[in-house]
Amino acid sequence: MFVTPAFAQDAAAAPGGAAVFAQFLPIILIFVIFYFLLIRPQQKKMKEHRAMVEALRRGDQVVTSGGIVAKVSKVQDDGMVEVEIADGVKVKVLKHTITTVLNKTEPAAN
Repeated sequence: MFVTPAFAQDAAAAPGGAAVFAQFLPIILIFVIFYFLLIRPQQKKMKEHRAMVEALRRGDQVVTSGGIVAKVSKVQDDGMVEVEIADGVKVKVLKHTITTVLNKTEPAAN
C-alpha cells in the first residue's frame, strides 16, 4: 500500500552469480560427502567381492551367505560352484552367494 522508493528498488534487484552458487554449495557438499562416505566404499567392497569370487579354486574352504561352511569341489563357468558340505554331500550354489574364503589352496605345481 505505502511502498517507499527504496523498497521498490531493492525488490527488483536480481541476486548475483555468487549468491546463487552460495545457495547451492551446501547441497553440493552433501553429495560429495555421500560419495566419499557411502558410494565409493560400497563400490570398492563390491569390486573386492567380485575378485574373490573369480579367484575361487577347487579345494578352497568357503562360507556361503546362508552360513554353511563348505569345500569347493568344482568351479563351473555358468556362475555356479559345486561345494561339498559333508562327506559325499555335494551342493551347487551360485558364486555370488559365497561371502568368505576361509582357506585358500595353493595352485597346483606343473
